[in-house]
Amino acid sequence: MVGDSDNIRREVLPNGLTILTEEMQHIRSVSIGIWIKTGSRDEDPQWNGISHFIEHMVFKGTKHRSAEDIARQVDSIGGNMDAFTAKECVCFNMKVLDEHLPIAMEILGDLALNPIFDVQDISRERGVILEEIKMDEDSPDYLVHEIFTQNFWKDHPLGKPILGTKETVKKFEQASVLDSYGQRFIPGNLIVCAAGHLKHEQFVELAIKHFGKMNPRKNGSHGGPPKVVPRIVLRNKKALEQVQICVGVPSHPIAHEKRHASYILNTLLGGGMSSRLFQNIRERQGLAYSIYSDLNPYRDTGCLSVYAGTSHESALKVVQCIVSEFAKLKSDPVPEEELRRSKDQLKGSLMLSLESSTARMSNLARQAMYFDRFYGMDQLIEKIEAVTALDLKQLADEFFHTESIAVTILGNLHGLKLRREQLAC
Repeated sequence: MVGDSDNIRREVLPNGLTILTEEMQHIRSVSIGIWIKTGSRDEDPQWNGISHFIEHMVFKGTKHRSAEDIARQVDSIGGNMDAFTAKECVCFNMKVLDEHLPIAMEILGDLALNPIFDVQDISRERGVILEEIKMDEDSPDYLVHEIFTQNFWKDHPLGKPILGTKETVKKFEQASVLDSYGQRFIPGNLIVCAAGHLKHEQFVELAIKHFGKMNPRKNGSHGGPPKVVPRIVLRNKKALEQVQICVGVPSHPIAHEKRHASYILNTLLGGGMSSRLFQNIRERQGLAYSIYSDLNPYRDTGCLSVYAGTSHESALKVVQCIVSEFAKLKSDPVPEEELRRSKDQLKGSLMLSLESSTARMSNLARQAMYFDRFYGMDQLIEKIEAVTALDLKQLADEFFHTESIAVTILGNLHGLKLRREQLAC
C-alpha cells in the first residue's frame, strides 16, 4: 500500500483477500478487524436490514462453538469483542493483549467463516431486532435523522435504515440469510486488518491459516449512486415535548479532492462549542440545547446536515438561523483567526482519535476501502493546512442553494408550515 509510514504493510492473497497491518511497538494491545466491504446500501429493498441481521447471527454459534463458548473464550483472555453494520461495510473486531493474538484470530475466523444460522436462533433474533427498531423509534433525534435520510435519498438503498423495517425483518428466514451471507463473505470482499503490538509476517501466517482456503468468487453487489431529493418534510408526533429539526444539503463523496475543506467547513459551521451554530443559536439566542452539524460522506455521494432540538415556538426561527449561517458562509470570507481555530480543532480531534489500536485498525481498513492508499498524519495535516478562506467560500457557493436544501421537522407541530422561499440563501 502506498503511504508515508514504514509500519504499515499490505498483502493480497491469491484468493483476493486483503491483509493489512500497522505495527505499534509502544503498546501491548492488538486490535483485529474482519471488514466486509458491503453494507446496508448493497441490499435488495425486500431484504433491507439483512446485513445487520447477519452481523447479530454470527455470534449465535458456529460449527465449533456455541454462543456461550464464544463469550467465555473472549472473556477468558480479557478481550473486547464488538461488531457493527454501517451503510457501506460490516465489521467484526476484537482487542486483546498481544500474547492472545492467535486465539483471537481463531475465534474471529470461526465467527466469520463457520456460522450455523440455526432456525430457532433466527426466529429469536428477529424478536431482538424488532425490539431494537422500537427502541430507536422511541429516540426522537434518531428518528428525525432516519426520516430525513429516507427522504434525502428517496427510493435508494442508501436512504433505507441499517436495521431494516418491521416488515422486512419479519421475513428473514434461514434460506435468505444463508444466501445473503454467501454473496458477501467472499475473499475479494474482505479485509483482515490489525494494528498494535504484532509482527506483520506472523499475522499474515495466521490470516492464511484461517482465511487462505476461502474460494475466490465474484462480488457484484455494488449498486449505482443515489439521486438527491431535497424535500421539506413535516411529520407530526404529538407525544414529543421538543421539535426535532434536520436541515441538510448534498456534499462530496468520501474520496473527493476537496474533502479537507469540507471537514473544516463542517467544523466551523457546527462542529463544537466555538462553532457558529452553537454560539449563535444556543449561546446568544438560547433557542436550543443541542445543535450541531455533521458531514456524512459515502463512496459516491455525501450529505452535510444540521440537527437541532427546540420548542414549537422557536422551530421556524431556528431553521431560518441555520439557513442564514449558510448564506453568511457564501457572502463573507471566513476570518483568518476563525480559520486557524477550525484547523487546529480538526487536527487535534484527528490526532486524539488515532491514539488507540482500535482506531488505527479502523483507519487502516477505511483508507484501504476508499483510497486504496494510506495517508499518514503528516500528509493529512499538510492537506488541512493548505485550505484557504477562498476554498471555503467556493465550497459554500457549491453546497448552499435554496432549491437543494432538505428539511425534516418532527414533533407536535400544531399546523406549523414551512415554504421553500423561507429557505432563501
